Amino acid sequence: MTTTTPSQLSALHDDTVRGFASDNYAGIHPEVLQALATVNGGHQVAYGEDVYTERLREVMRGHLGEQVETFPVFNGTGANVVSLQAATDRWESVICTSNAHIHVDECAAPERMGGIKLHAVPTGDGKLTPELVDTVPARVGDEHWPQVRVVSITNSTEIGTVYTPDEIRALADHAHERGLVLHLDGSRISNAAAALGVSLRELVADTGVDLLSLGGTKAGALAAEAVVVLSPDKVRGMPYLRKQSMQLASKMRFVSAQLLALYEGDLWLRGAGHANAMAARLQEAVRDIDGVRLATPAEANAVFPMLDPAVADRLAARFRFYPWDESRDQYRWMCSWDTTEADVDAFVAALREELARP
Repeated sequence: MTTTTPSQLSALHDDTVRGFASDNYAGIHPEVLQALATVNGGHQVAYGEDVYTERLREVMRGHLGEQVETFPVFNGTGANVVSLQAATDRWESVICTSNAHIHVDECAAPERMGGIKLHAVPTGDGKLTPELVDTVPARVGDEHWPQVRVVSITNSTEIGTVYTPDEIRALADHAHERGLVLHLDGSRISNAAAALGVSLRELVADTGVDLLSLGGTKAGALAAEAVVVLSPDKVRGMPYLRKQSMQLASKMRFVSAQLLALYEGDLWLRGAGHANAMAARLQEAVRDIDGVRLATPAEANAVFPMLDPAVADRLAARFRFYPWDESRDQYRWMCSWDTTEADVDAFVAALREELARP
């Protein structure tokens, strides 16, 4: 008789190794992992007709308003592409910053998969303003020009700065006056809210945002994001576009359960607040170290130092992190929900050691 034993995967990595490259390096938050186990029993209807996805819809309405529609997806790029497709026709375009994730970190997915022209506007602090939006010509009715339809912003931004509610409201008012839609890439919306001490409603719904790419993965989930539609009259075809873009989960209860674990209570805010605090600790620890220059203040969970490349290479071999702007010898140090004070202190000690080497 053949006997079998339960499959058991052995760990292939050293879970004591830490890094500051990305909040995507962190594992699943234990409370999110528990949620996955909780919803695993029995059968639930597939493709979003389950009770957990319906509960997620209710939770997001509680955060952002009764008119809100929520569509869970797998990842941030998918959320952004589906959002922008739903808000544009084939001849329309999107204004964003020159360092926006949709422009520099999505392998041209909006252009290739969505067929959407992006107008990338240079900014000093990673943020758009009404004046910067107006640097992109409208050329309304000009058949030779991709008609502008969407303004897309990111909060917190790709260089660690944070839009305040007043700044977003000014952009929304300006966009709406021009007949445009305001999209918010919120992969780190929790970090922005924690930094400002405001609710999702204050930061998103009350400011006039029409479309939100709601972050989950960077907050401690596994492959869980959502497109949240705050202005249903400004989008079309969301269910079809999500499926066509390969972002429709069959076992959607497992995506929705993770977002519920984050957003039904305050886990989204607790984890982000901790990550922000660790970035602030890191920034303060290196502020006066000779050989380190901080390019921008750490307003959320990222620090952007200037370093000698040789020092950076040696340090990155011990604690992984990424180059950011190699023309300026600028790097990015990212903290996550599971970064500890000991991690920060060890990293700073290693930095001092590498700077002291001849």
